[in-house]
Amino acid sequence: MQWKSDWGLRGRMLLTMFLLFAVYIVFIGVLLRYIGPLTILIVIPFLIGQLFFSDKLALYSMGAHEVSEEEYPELHAAVARLSQQADLPKPTVAVSDSRVPNAFATGRSQDSSTVCVTTGIMNTLTKEELEGVLAHELAHVKNRDVMVMTLASFIATIALFVVRWGWLFAGGDDEQGGGALVAIVGSLIAWIVSFFLLRALSRYREYAADRGGAVITGNPSALASALMKISGRMDKVPERDLREQSEMSAFYIIPIKSGVVGRLFSTHPSTEQRVERLREMEREMQFA
Repeated sequence: MQWKSDWGLRGRMLLTMFLLFAVYIVFIGVLLRYIGPLTILIVIPFLIGQLFFSDKLALYSMGAHEVSEEEYPELHAAVARLSQQADLPKPTVAVSDSRVPNAFATGRSQDSSTVCVTTGIMNTLTKEELEGVLAHELAHVKNRDVMVMTLASFIATIALFVVRWGWLFAGGDDEQGGGALVAIVGSLIAWIVSFFLLRALSRYREYAADRGGAVITGNPSALASALMKISGRMDKVPERDLREQSEMSAFYIIPIKSGVVGRLFSTHPSTEQRVERLREMEREMQFA
């Protein structure tokens, strides 16, 4: 099976991004109208911070560190081979000493990406299953998902910042206070709408990464097996470990949160839906 676009999925992603763009244009217009030039001082630092430091913060928050080929020769060999199959530069390889069985990719471009796995996932999966997970993360890199989600979410981050701290600008005369109040309400609306749109976009990109990972390895069933095994092991991970890493949920191949509310607001589609799509791919490859 060749690497090709899923146009139905791509169409849904484009529609979601268009709606996000429309919300953000209105939001920035509200800020410029009621906060003025201060908007630029708020937007630029957030943009620079997310573009250049989000990957480092993600690794730091996980306690992850770059590992050498001498430390993890099999892991490096798998990443190198899969990167070649995906026609990508080999990313930096990092490991997090965590019992949570998971993995993520970060980096703002294909040339400055990092693939990170936890010790928990290496102890949980077989060689083929781990390669399926690594290929999924490389598909995120190939699709430039980290950059897309970073750019898509940074205005939402600013909206949340204004909601939390906008009251600082509410002092002074009635006009200034009223303007700050309008900016806070507008920011709250922008954040709520973008919250759901970003989750929809993230779910679509997970489907695309599953498909891409399966194409890279030529073995959809290995990734399906890995997803089921990781999902099953989550219930056995100590609650404290899950709480410590819950903020990284959007990066992971399997999200931390569970339960009805967790699934409703999850950044990922359900494991069952992802596995069914991978099994469908397996059937397509068998009869191709």
